[in-house]
Amino acid sequence: MQLTVISWALWAFVSFAHPFFISLTEMRYNAGSKKMEIAQKIFWDDLEVALSKENGGTVDFLKPKDKAKLENLVEVYLLQHTQVWVNGKLISLNYLGHEVEEDAAWFYLESSTTPLPKTVEVKNTLLIRDFDGQQNIVHVYVNSKSPRSLLLGEGKEKGKVDF
Repeated sequence: MQLTVISWALWAFVSFAHPFFISLTEMRYNAGSKKMEIAQKIFWDDLEVALSKENGGTVDFLKPKDKAKLENLVEVYLLQHTQVWVNGKLISLNYLGHEVEEDAAWFYLESSTTPLPKTVEVKNTLLIRDFDGQQNIVHVYVNSKSPRSLLLGEGKEKGKVDF
């Protein structure tokens, strides 16, 4: 719980003093659908930098020339830089879309059907190649209001939580 409060406070602080590079990933196991639901909050201007570098052209996130192309670039990027294993098995993820919230955007992913997690391992390399000091906070919720949390970044792109 304490890490959750700290991460939200850090996110609020970083929103005003943006030379820090951070993303937030929240993963929730939905027992009804038996799927892992993932929401990732990323500064859209940082994502523009990453997408521009990877695709060799300028990307305008808020006013794209081709919205379908932007969605495809985002989908490919997120799926390349977010991997999840449940109980030791890599699960497939589907990109659902995004919504902009001031200086950041929420991106939504969902897994295929997966069993109740006993362990969740996450590899999150979002923006790590693009910004020195990039940190990716990951909160994993399984049958609980309190998450198990990971702080990932360069040199520690992968972490595991047990339930």
